[in-house]
Amino acid sequence: MFKYKEVFTRINKSLAEHNNPGKVASYIPELGNVDPDKFGVHLTKINGEDFSCGDSNEKFSIQSIAKVLSLTMAYKLENEKLWKRVGVEPSGTPFNSLVLLEHNKGIPRNPLINAGALVICDVLISRLENPKEELLEFVREISGFNHIDFNPIVVASEKSMGFRNAAVINLMKSFGNIENKIDDVLDFYFNLCSIEMTCKELSHTFLYLANDGVSPNTKKRIVSVSKSKRINAIMQLCGFYDEAGEFSFKVGLPGKSGVGGGIVAIHPNHYSIVVWSPKLNPKGNSWKGMKFLERFTTETELSIF
Repeated sequence: MFKYKEVFTRINKSLAEHNNPGKVASYIPELGNVDPDKFGVHLTKINGEDFSCGDSNEKFSIQSIAKVLSLTMAYKLENEKLWKRVGVEPSGTPFNSLVLLEHNKGIPRNPLINAGALVICDVLISRLENPKEELLEFVREISGFNHIDFNPIVVASEKSMGFRNAAVINLMKSFGNIENKIDDVLDFYFNLCSIEMTCKELSHTFLYLANDGVSPNTKKRIVSVSKSKRINAIMQLCGFYDEAGEFSFKVGLPGKSGVGGGIVAIHPNHYSIVVWSPKLNPKGNSWKGMKFLERFTTETELSIF
């Protein structure tokens, strides 16, 4: 059995000897106020064992990591019809790019870039009576933590700078791939991205994807084995924007990043791990988080490859 806490401490100490060239996501003003030197990691095995290091019990904005959760909800509701409105291919472009959206006539390349997540939000608004409330209920249920919530200050901060997302959704609306009011979809999307969790809470939340779609917290099936496999595949291919290949090559796990500095990664049938470090590399992924997970899977030899 690995002594995970010792491994975490050793890797963190090694990385602390290197200058972190990353920058916090100041284009969302509230995220720019986060202490850039924060660092936390938490691993949860599917048998419920927890291992942590650093600021793992401090809440942070999970941002685009939440796109996996909204995707899970939409996939359960729509089944294979979902893929008529959003693809499953890596984008190879930045998360907020409009280039391929124009080329593909309003169909996003995948559900984990901004355009794809906006389509997913549109689906959920069409299918749910109280989308924001039902989203929170879902996240609280699968995480086992009843106090998880949106951060209204982050929501307001995102809205104040949401021009690119507005451009993306208007372009998709012009192609007929958005059914609801643009302001309603954007509001839901900004709330989705504002969800706050600790590394521990996020690690527990994603355990269902390490356990063939069943939440070890509640013993309830969240999605089918097939859907769990496909969501993991989408994370493997698309979870890090135009750095997905690099993450797969160096880390060897399906995962998802957020511009709040968090990264969640899944080792199916073994564990869920979350790393949080707010400074981002030029691709929008946590610089230290990427390095940490590369060293972690190399040292433990625990990856899917």
